[in-house]
Amino acid sequence: MKPVVFTKLSVMMLLEYFIWGAWYVTMGTYMSEFLGATGTQIGAAYSALAIATIISPFFVGMIADRFFAAQKIMGVLHLIGAALLYLATVVNDNTTFYWIILVYSLLYMPTIALSNSIAFGQMTDPGKQFPWIRVFGTLGWIVAGVLISSLGLDKSAVTFKMAAIASLTLGLSSFILPNTPPKGKTTESALGTEAFVLFKDKPYLIFFIAAILVCIPLSFYYGFANVFLNEVGMSNVAFKMTFGQISEAVFILAIPFLFNQIGVKKMLLLGMTAWILRYVFFAYGNIDTSIWMLYAGIILHGICYDFFFVTGYMYTEKKAGDKIKNAAQGLFTFATYGVGMVIGTRFSGFTADYYSVDGAFQWQSIWMVPAYIAVAVLIYFILFFKEKKEIQAA
Repeated sequence: MKPVVFTKLSVMMLLEYFIWGAWYVTMGTYMSEFLGATGTQIGAAYSALAIATIISPFFVGMIADRFFAAQKIMGVLHLIGAALLYLATVVNDNTTFYWIILVYSLLYMPTIALSNSIAFGQMTDPGKQFPWIRVFGTLGWIVAGVLISSLGLDKSAVTFKMAAIASLTLGLSSFILPNTPPKGKTTESALGTEAFVLFKDKPYLIFFIAAILVCIPLSFYYGFANVFLNEVGMSNVAFKMTFGQISEAVFILAIPFLFNQIGVKKMLLLGMTAWILRYVFFAYGNIDTSIWMLYAGIILHGICYDFFFVTGYMYTEKKAGDKIKNAAQGLFTFATYGVGMVIGTRFSGFTADYYSVDGAFQWQSIWMVPAYIAVAVLIYFILFFKEKKEIQAA
């Protein structure tokens, strides 16, 4: 790959995830501070991205991939998205805000797949080259958090404006990215229905159900961790939450080794155990005597995410084999970040409101709910998941 192409793709990834990290992490706090949002309203706003995850495969698979060059459609989506992100800062009621975030999410989520398509289209050895490009996405998310906290913007509408500027920049620069022409008609379905054959394999079906259920605890973290940490008095929260992304980048390096050494079941169990610990730490941690618990809850994100979701993608690929691996990954994403997160975001919002007194969230009670759910999923997984160490394709 030529250095100029590598640079363009790296900047693309950095901006793609900078945008997401700039508005998504602090949205709950923004809604609570400026819109007087309830837990249910915060959960609904976070569900917008999950709804978009369900719908975006149709857009990418049935429209964008067939009729438009990927870099051009991505440019248009980000330019419109920039205007919507700015618009989100000038409305003052939760209903209007929700619809803006929903429409924005419907435009943003397809750009994840489009950015991957643009990157893969320039690679001769994706297995070796893609991680070096994708790591700039994680870096972009971290940079967003560092900037927000260093400028004191954790409780500010400027975070959305920052994301809007980045979206405008990526929208314009998309038109000079390497050309990625439309694929035309394909035999693959938008939802990866070819991968339904995997459900005949009992271990994979057990895992698939667990993956959807684990998205419920995940939703609590995405929707309410920033609100919680700000309320208990932690400073520079957006920056400190990037420790989770740093942890994710570090632990992901251990995944290939551990996957072969200890097997998929033990790795998934480690991931689920980390979910339990995280929420117990949040429930009993405080800023005065147990601040280490709050930091531990953040840093555990690397194990929580990598040991379950990254391992899950690898397990899915091994189960699917070469013929349906793309369909299988699409189905896994649809089920987890789509269906699972829709359920999780709505449930987390309802839970937050249920455990609130005179508008004040009772955090210990709130955090123990995802902890109990994670315990239940862990027990279910131990009892029913029976997979050989040498994974056979379904």
